[in-house]
Amino acid sequence: MLEAINLAREGMQRGDGGPFGAVIVLDGQVIGRGWNKVLQTNDPTAHAEIVAIRDACVRTGNYWLENAHIYVNCEPCPMCLGALYWARIKYLTFAASREDAAKIDFDDAFIYEEICRPVKKRSLITKQCGRQEALEIMQLWPTFNLKQQY
Repeated sequence: MLEAINLAREGMQRGDGGPFGAVIVLDGQVIGRGWNKVLQTNDPTAHAEIVAIRDACVRTGNYWLENAHIYVNCEPCPMCLGALYWARIKYLTFAASREDAAKIDFDDAFIYEEICRPVKKRSLITKQCGRQEALEIMQLWPTFNLKQQY
């Protein structure tokens, strides 16, 4: 956890982004490190957890991080929490809470609320189109010879 906190401090002091850091450990070895790089990269998805997951996947050569443990200095936002599940990370340990983050203007409450709303009631104006064409491509997947299940 202290390494995640130190990464958060160092990244923030360099001006890379907000005060967030993450470390991924597997079998007692650090396999991924990350800190918030939103400002450095102009990428709103470059949160510490996402950066650490990308680092760990490159280092391990695998897009699944089963049985890994991620340490983050703050409770993950909805995007990062989803990424932890997609990466199949098994353990999450965080220090500060999302309420603590909200006190320094990193408030994700709105996103948590939006996710639970029906699509038509979300503030993001959403419409659906091209479903049939999309389904035609998607239905090719089960018989695609280069398919790799994930």
